[in-house]
Formats: sequence, C-alpha cells, structure tokens
Amino acid sequence: MTTARFDVLGIGNAIVDVLAPADDAFIAREGLIKGSMALIDAAQAEALYGRMNAGVEASGGSAANTMAGIASLGGAAAFIGRVRDDGLGKVFTHDIRAIGVSFETAPATEGPNTARCLVMVTPDAQRTMATYLGACVGLGPDDVDPAQVADAEITYLEGYLWDPENGKAAFRKAINAAHEAGRRVALSLSDAFCVHRWRAEFLELVSGGGVDILFANEGEISALFETGDFDAALQATRSLGITAALTRSEKGSVIVGGDEVHVIDAAVPEKLVDSTGAGDLYAAGFLHGLTHDLGLARSGRLGSLCAAEVLAHYGPRPQVSLVDFVAGKY
Repeated sequence: MTTARFDVLGIGNAIVDVLAPADDAFIAREGLIKGSMALIDAAQAEALYGRMNAGVEASGGSAANTMAGIASLGGAAAFIGRVRDDGLGKVFTHDIRAIGVSFETAPATEGPNTARCLVMVTPDAQRTMATYLGACVGLGPDDVDPAQVADAEITYLEGYLWDPENGKAAFRKAINAAHEAGRRVALSLSDAFCVHRWRAEFLELVSGGGVDILFANEGEISALFETGDFDAALQATRSLGITAALTRSEKGSVIVGGDEVHVIDAAVPEKLVDSTGAGDLYAAGFLHGLTHDLGLARSGRLGSLCAAEVLAHYGPRPQVSLVDFVAGKY
C-alpha cells in the first residue's frame, strides 16, 4: 500500500461555536436538555443568541476540532465540511487552515448561512448545545473525493452528519472509497440523542463492516445497545470485533481491540472550565497514536492528555501546542 499523504481525513459539520456561561435555570427556561445537542432553525438561533450572556466565538464542529488536534500534535490532517461564503465561513476557513489542516471544500455561494452552535456552559463545565446547521446540510457525496479518501490512513466520520440525508450519502461514499483503498474508517457516535434518532442504522454500520474504529462516550454506547449497564455495553462492543475507545469523563476511558482491553485513567486538568471539545480532542490523540504505531494503551493515554488541555479553557480547540503539552507524559 502506498504511503498516505494524510494521517486522518475528517468529514463533518463546519460550525462556528458561540460559547457563553449559563446557569441551570436558563437551560430549563429555554426548554433545552442539559448536556445535549438540539437542532434549531435560523429564527430560533437568532432569538436564543439574543437571550444568552455575552460569549466568545470559536471555530468548532466535532470532526473539525479533532483534525485541529491532530495538526497540533504534528500530524497530517485534512477536513471536508461545507461553509457559506459569508463572514462566519471566512472565520472557519481561516482558523482551520491556520492550525495546519488541509481544507479545500468550496464554500457555497447561495443558500443557508454558515452553521453556528450556541454553547451554554454551566458552572460544572457541562455544555448544552443548540445548533443551527445552515450550510452544513448541503454537504453531500459530490464533496467527497475518493482520491483524497484513499490518500488518508484513516477517514474519521462525525455521527452528527448522519442527520441530513446528503450527509449519509457522503459517508457511504467515503466508507466505500476508504475500504476499496485498503484504508480504515473511524466513526464518532457524537451524541446520545443522535444515537437514539439513528440507532438501527448506526448499529448496522458498526456491525456490518462499515466501521473499523468506534468512538463513544458512556451515554452514547449505552444508547446504542439499549442498556443502562456500562459493562454490558462494553461486552456488546467487544463482540463487534472492532477497535473502540469508550470515554467515561472523570472515570477515564476503556479501549478494546482484538484480545486487548485497556482501562485508561483520566488526565486531570489544572482547572475544569468547559467540556466543549473534550471528546473531540480525545479522538485526536487516539487517532494520532494509532497512525504513529503507539498501540492502543499509549494512544488512549495520549487522548486523555489532549482532552485535559481543552477542558482547562473555553473553546473546543487547543490553545497551546499539543506537541509541547503532551511531551514526556505518555
């Protein structure tokens, strides 16, 4: 097999996050479920934005955050996602390229504006998200270049993109292109409510050979296997015969693959500020480890360290060089 140009190619929603502090009462008044992601329309986004506290804008999107983390670790990353040729689209494009990620998806010249995610962060660092997908829904199979997929060691798919039909078609094209080229496919389940919406299809995807590497937190994997018992979900995951990284917040993570099972301690941040992007950066560390032959346990440790960096500040992307941050720690 030829050497890949990219370690990881991410496909997902291109979103600019607006992060602001909030209390539980505000979340309840807005009819949101704490810790979840809800899809909203343009009018709802404008109204909620007007009621939120003053916040900060930061380029986000789950898979895009993961690619930013890989680039910060010194890896070669690329991203496919759709923005509009508007102000937020220019912000997103600048930010992802500035951190070293290859991003060549042409911006839309008409239709909905660039997506935004309104992130309300409560004092316990939990984030509750309301997302206007905007231009993201236009991403489809025409945006997936099989040659680019074949040039990535791993193609990483963001579960959120399963909501629009165009996104599903893009995923299936990418999965086929990756496997035809002898490459691997990774999937993040993204959100327990996303799993509830598409459980049967996700289960078919992970059990039918479409996915080689699975990322899920405790709530997501429990939703996939319809159990409140993490150990039962873990055993069901092992039966899939794939590599999986299951994160459990302060309890760390569990990595399974083949005959291996590794329990990885959480890396504790200096100060817990905001959990936005923690799972995305865990995936960045883990994927970087896999593509650099670190093995499952060291890759899991690297993922935990990357998550700790992003937990210590507002915003979903690293604020320091992850190469320096993790040096000598894994």
